[in-house]
Amino acid sequence: MAIKTDRPHRLALRVQIEHENAGSICDYLAAETGISKTKIKVAMQKGAVQLKRSGRGRKRIRRATTPLRRGDRLELHYDDAVLATTPPDASCLANLTHYSVWFKPAGLMTQGTRFGDHCSLIRQAERHFKLRRPVFPVHRLDREATGLVLLAHSRSAADKLSQLFRERGIEKHYRATVRGEVGPPTSSGTIDLPLDGKPAVTNYTVVSFDLTGKTTRLEIRTESGRKHQIRRHLASIGHPVMGDPAYGRGNKSATGLQLWATRLAFTCPYRNKLIAFDLIALLPEYGRGLCR
Repeated sequence: MAIKTDRPHRLALRVQIEHENAGSICDYLAAETGISKTKIKVAMQKGAVQLKRSGRGRKRIRRATTPLRRGDRLELHYDDAVLATTPPDASCLANLTHYSVWFKPAGLMTQGTRFGDHCSLIRQAERHFKLRRPVFPVHRLDREATGLVLLAHSRSAADKLSQLFRERGIEKHYRATVRGEVGPPTSSGTIDLPLDGKPAVTNYTVVSFDLTGKTTRLEIRTESGRKHQIRRHLASIGHPVMGDPAYGRGNKSATGLQLWATRLAFTCPYRNKLIAFDLIALLPEYGRGLCR
């Protein structure tokens, strides 16, 4: 057994069950950690408990009465602050059976972490479909960012869509507000600075310049998908995204990260025709603010 804690409300436990009749997961965890059964049940419902059983992959366990077996590998990652977080709500904008398109607001993760998944788009999608359809992520959007995310509903669909992303068969467009004047409206540029030792290309076009705030609104298209690519690339040329907590200086914003994933376009592997999803068209009231 391994228990690690770095402050009173945060605890990590990893244990392999060595004997039969260890009881239910909830009872076992409450006894081993001193956390009440009520709190353990909440942690389980919110995805903070994972189980690895012989012959099966690791999975989140939510049913408190699930019995333990000898050889089970059990993990609890408990954090009061995480479990108390109320996430913003995502919206399903299009349901095409094999996959769906979602609006992910800022503050919502695409996937969960070891401390839970109730603050993730994946879990909200599972609950939206009443747990009757599997949900697989095929790409990610930063927690602080806002916009369109594609989710698959079968392993086959996930494979097909992931292949499109790998082969650059999906056009991804973004809008961002950055610090400083990048150039006159309609001017464009390309940033091809390698990231993490790999090629990375970001293309941008100037939409407008706000003289009062001294910020520029950009239309962006990426040709690769490196971690935080847009944020890192724009910071590298001296025009960090406003509200970015990780990259750039002098770019604080009271309204959070000013980066939006606005458009996904690709040839549907099931309909064999070009299909496009545009945030400005799908959510006109929200999208109008992105056109300035």
